Amino acid sequence: MAKLIVRNSGPLHGEVKISGSKNAVLPILAATLLTEDECIIQDAPALRDVEVMNQLLMSLGAKVESDLENNIVKVKAEGEISCEAPFELVKMMRASILVLGALLLRSGRALIHLPGGCAIGERPIELHLKGLRALGAEINEQSLAKGIVDAKADKLTGSTIYLDFPSVGATEVIIMAATLAEGTTVLENAAQEPEIVDLANYLNKMGARIKGAGTDTVKIEGVDKLHGVDHHVIPDRIEAGTFMVSAAITKGRVLVKNMLPDHLKAVIAKLRECGVVIENTDEGVIVDGSQNTIVSTDIKTLPYPGFPTDMQSPFMALLTVAKGPSVVMETVFENRFMHVAEFNRMGANIRTEGKCAIIPGGRQLHGAPVIATDLRAGASVVLTGLVADGTTEVSQIYHIDRGYEHFVEKLKALGADIERIDD
Repeated sequence: MAKLIVRNSGPLHGEVKISGSKNAVLPILAATLLTEDECIIQDAPALRDVEVMNQLLMSLGAKVESDLENNIVKVKAEGEISCEAPFELVKMMRASILVLGALLLRSGRALIHLPGGCAIGERPIELHLKGLRALGAEINEQSLAKGIVDAKADKLTGSTIYLDFPSVGATEVIIMAATLAEGTTVLENAAQEPEIVDLANYLNKMGARIKGAGTDTVKIEGVDKLHGVDHHVIPDRIEAGTFMVSAAITKGRVLVKNMLPDHLKAVIAKLRECGVVIENTDEGVIVDGSQNTIVSTDIKTLPYPGFPTDMQSPFMALLTVAKGPSVVMETVFENRFMHVAEFNRMGANIRTEGKCAIIPGGRQLHGAPVIATDLRAGASVVLTGLVADGTTEVSQIYHIDRGYEHFVEKLKALGADIERIDD
């Protein structure tokens, strides 16, 4: 198994360019199934999850030309599309469920095992299915009890749908399904993440009629047909946030290029509370952790525009070395403190109580063998390794490969002492 060797690196300096968004490109790739025309997706990051989604599209009958070295994927889902997503691919990635609505529209049926992905807690798909039922799909309950989604629909019809929780995945699946449904769909309490706005912009380029994406109410007027387009994916806000924290935790100064500050308002506000100097320039965002003592703050994860759950573990890495105690409250996923045990191996002395983690702060961390328990936790233990005494060995780094393009190379360019060892 591959692993990372990370050593105390001193302040990071230089510039880093942020890649296209993983969480934006995956639903956009799924949406290529909604047309028989060729779609060109640019700024697609070279990630394991993107490779898996490409394989899934090919398994369903689409033609995929993937040039991830140049961050371009071309998809043409012409002719007959299979209704069944292979289990060996679905089990590798949570985002596989995003093809659900497109398969219903193209094949009249969708057959998908409940997907895998990071083990950060229960992420049920009841809201996805609730929305599809409201649009006219029939869900086989006996198959669902066995962990298989078997949905059928001769046609989908617009409806008013209220989500009990603003689920990103459910919002994306319902928007995709409603684009070619008869009539108008109104989706209330929708998720508002920037990745949903990017999906809606992409679909509107294809000829869809979607209004309100990025607010809690999205209106979709069904159309008869969608056409192929050329689309650039937005920058990855979680990668940008991670590199901002890397500058702060090492007391360095880094220019983060190709990021959209408006997508990270909550993270930027908390970094400033910690004493990090952040300056917007024409070239990008300068993050300077060298000017002030890094002090503690409290964070609470919330759906967008609140503090993102994907930034919780990277930010906790910063709080382990900040002056003073901090409290982190996780409200989105119940199992997202698995990285605490890894931080504690390095001397962080964090304790958890239910949804809260109490971080004493001000610790001098020491290197240790640690595990990337999930995608974001993997990046987090790398960040702590940059400021820990000695050597940190990070295993199970396939999680990191799923969501950070050229992570090691980008850190090295900033002066990090890190190397990858492929066994």
